[in-house]
Amino acid sequence: MKTIITKGKRKQAIARAALKEGKGKVKVNGVLVNDYFNHYLALRVMEPLILAGELANKVNVDINVIGGGVSGQADAVRLAIARALVEFDKSLETVFGEYDRLLLVADVRQNETSKPNDSKPRAKRQKSYR
Repeated sequence: MKTIITKGKRKQAIARAALKEGKGKVKVNGVLVNDYFNHYLALRVMEPLILAGELANKVNVDINVIGGGVSGQADAVRLAIARALVEFDKSLETVFGEYDRLLLVADVRQNETSKPNDSKPRAKRQKSYR
C-alpha cells in the first residue's frame, strides 16, 4: 500500500497527515497523540479513528502540525485524519458525514480583525461629553 497524504486547516493551524499500513499508532509531530494533546483534545482528535472501527487498527497515522493554538491544531489534525481515512476507505464518507460534517469540510471561520484606532474588534470609541 502506498502512503496517503492529506491536509487539514483550522484558523492558523495546518496539519499534514500521512496514513500507511501499520498497527494503529497515531503520532503528532513525532509524539503519541495522548502525550501531545490533553485528554479532551486527544479524544476529539481520535473521533475519526473510533468511528472507523477495526480499520483504525490496520493503519498508522503520522501528523505534522504547525501554527495556531492547541484547539485549532486539534481540529486541523482531526480533519486531516478523517480525510485520509476516507481516501483509504470510501465507505467511511457517509459515516463521517452523518456524525459531524466538520470531519470532512474545513471550518473556515476566522477571528475578526481589529479596526483602526480601536483596541478590540467590536469595541467602539468611548465618547466624552465633558
